Amino acid sequence: MPLLTSIIFIPWLGALLLLLVPRKNETLCRALALLFSASTLALGAAAWALSAPGEGGAANAWNRFQFVEQHAWIESLNIGYHLGLDGVSLLLVLLTGLVGPAALHATLCAVREGRRLVCILFLLLQGAALGVFLALDFFHWFIFWELSLVPAFFLIRLWGGAGAARAAYQFVIYTMGGGAFMLLAFAALYAVTGTFDFTALARMALEGSLTTALAAAGPAVPWLVFGGVLLGLAVKVPLFPFHTWLPDAYAEAPAGASMFLTGVMSKMGLYGFLRILAPLFPEQLRAAAPVLLVLALCGVVLGAFAALRQTDLKRMIAYSSVNHLGYCLLALFAAAAAGSACPAGPAHAAALADHDSACTGILLQMFNHGLSAAALFYCIGILEARSGGLRGIGDFGGVRKVAPVFALFCGVAMFSSLGLPGLNGFVGEFLIFRGVFGAVPWAAAAACAGLLVTALFLLTFWQRVFHGPVAGASEKVTDLAARELVVLAPAAALMLLLGVWPQLLINLFM
Repeated sequence: MPLLTSIIFIPWLGALLLLLVPRKNETLCRALALLFSASTLALGAAAWALSAPGEGGAANAWNRFQFVEQHAWIESLNIGYHLGLDGVSLLLVLLTGLVGPAALHATLCAVREGRRLVCILFLLLQGAALGVFLALDFFHWFIFWELSLVPAFFLIRLWGGAGAARAAYQFVIYTMGGGAFMLLAFAALYAVTGTFDFTALARMALEGSLTTALAAAGPAVPWLVFGGVLLGLAVKVPLFPFHTWLPDAYAEAPAGASMFLTGVMSKMGLYGFLRILAPLFPEQLRAAAPVLLVLALCGVVLGAFAALRQTDLKRMIAYSSVNHLGYCLLALFAAAAAGSACPAGPAHAAALADHDSACTGILLQMFNHGLSAAALFYCIGILEARSGGLRGIGDFGGVRKVAPVFALFCGVAMFSSLGLPGLNGFVGEFLIFRGVFGAVPWAAAAACAGLLVTALFLLTFWQRVFHGPVAGASEKVTDLAARELVVLAPAAALMLLLGVWPQLLINLFM
């Protein structure tokens, strides 16, 4: 079984195997599901060990494939089965391998009924996400993209909160609506080029023949195709103002599903920007970058202010995700806006350094946000479970006194999300701001407001929930059990390790 195919389909094989396990045998279901989910991390680590060190910087990390699997599939339509793994894909495979089993474990600990179905849905969701990160032909890439919606919908709908039905349908309608525009855009690309292959289309874009071929069908066609792809990806990240589905979905989903949504599924949209939009439409992206920069800034600043206004802790972290993912988009659009702006010479060399810094920051932020945000959702899930469903910021007080170990691990995740130096969240944000300031100084200055408000709402959360006298539902809170330490202790250790040794991740794509 080839390595990349194994990474994608072993979780799906586990889902099929679970159908044969008796529904009442929950212990066996749990063990098998966690084993098949953990296979992603094991195979990702094997791919990392077998990878050769790269060169050329983070800006080229998505152009160096260490592993490729390519076979003819539907020859009459020139559709092939094409998988590839480069530094960006490997980064996200490892992230999925970390978040996937943790999210599954968190959900199994929280739900009382239907645990076998939970296991099956999580394995299907994990395999679909991995397919998005590894597929290089739009035909099956889009199949994985759309299939990921089905298990996510049922996880939210069946095990979510009081507003789960509305949140689940809103999530699917938004994402499928964006996907429809992207499908139409690629149908136009296929009609002009005769291929769905990302690498072939990227070569054509590099040569300039892709835009020429699209423009031959009409001067507006390149922009229409670009807009269709942009819309499909913008909804998934999400980019302001297409973010309105996210707070409800994250808040109403069970804690484990929220962990996977923010830790992995939001990265599918960012990955699409890096794998599809930037390589295939560099001219259109550069021209649209000033407008897109403003939208990204709205996500950074308004997302932070929206989080500040929340009293529901899950909605607070949901809006915080809009803010943190906005930094990645800000860096991407700033790098596009500054592309080829400087002539050869020292100014050009400085521009290239800024560009590479922004790209490195994007990749680190994708991984680091996935880790810290998933840990925060897990911590809020623990508070919710201990308190009988309460998760308001005013429902607690003095948790540190009754659960000091829990406060320690939640504090590490919270300060990581805040970007405290010495923790993993700082490095990515620092490189993003360095690159954005060099490319578009005004955008970096405006984004600082988002940093300040982020510190304000996270420190407010920390002070009101964990400090002061023991109050409200905090009397019911007990410290971490062993099953919870299994999730939080490795996550906190990794946040500390990557905070002082970020080169461990940077080596994946440098």
